[in-house]
Amino acid sequence: MTDKPLTGRTVATIAVSAFGVIIAVNLFMASQAIGTFPGVETRNSYGASQRFDADRAAQEALGWDIALGYAQGQVRLAITGPDGRPVQPQSVTGTLGRATTVTSDMTPAFVFDGTAFVAPAELAPGNWNLRLDAVAADGTPFRQRVILHVDDPA
Repeated sequence: MTDKPLTGRTVATIAVSAFGVIIAVNLFMASQAIGTFPGVETRNSYGASQRFDADRAAQEALGWDIALGYAQGQVRLAITGPDGRPVQPQSVTGTLGRATTVTSDMTPAFVFDGTAFVAPAELAPGNWNLRLDAVAADGTPFRQRVILHVDDPA
């Protein structure tokens, strides 16, 4: 190997080559990101906002009150109407899990017992969220996130 002096031209070539590789990789990654997710959640945000407001108004018109509890290995979801009596929607589903991770997520198999919906579940102490999806008897969708705190049995 010969010892060639390091000239300004060589340093400039190295710097331009290094930055060229960095810029090329950034452009490639940006094009891949845009190609796989263009950032559009909805095509018509105005229409979606109008539907959101209408859906929210219809849900609020139901006048439902939601209570969620946990005891003895069972989740208890009580839905009451404006008259205080239990409501039995067409369907009740939901995802029960932690707010910060999906590893504990489960879909309880709710069964109406005449006053509330119950489902077996083994929940560790702490905060849980039920992302509730129900459909009223008249077809009105009802969606709500309900927070549940499970106490330490000790």
